Amino acid sequence: MATKSLSIRIDETMLDKLHVVADYEGRSANSQILILIRDCIENYEARHGEIEVGKREKPNAPK
Repeated sequence: MATKSLSIRIDETMLDKLHVVADYEGRSANSQILILIRDCIENYEARHGEIEVGKREKPNAPK
């Protein structure tokens, strides 16, 4: 699997807080973000089923 880059815009205060949490967990900010993304995907898949890789269509949003 290839590693891709993603650039994000983040408020300075939020970034500072992310660094505090990452330091507490013994991780880099990048690693902490990857953990958060992984957890988000696991939670989504637990509720909606496995995401098919390569599909990017929007699911029906909750009402």
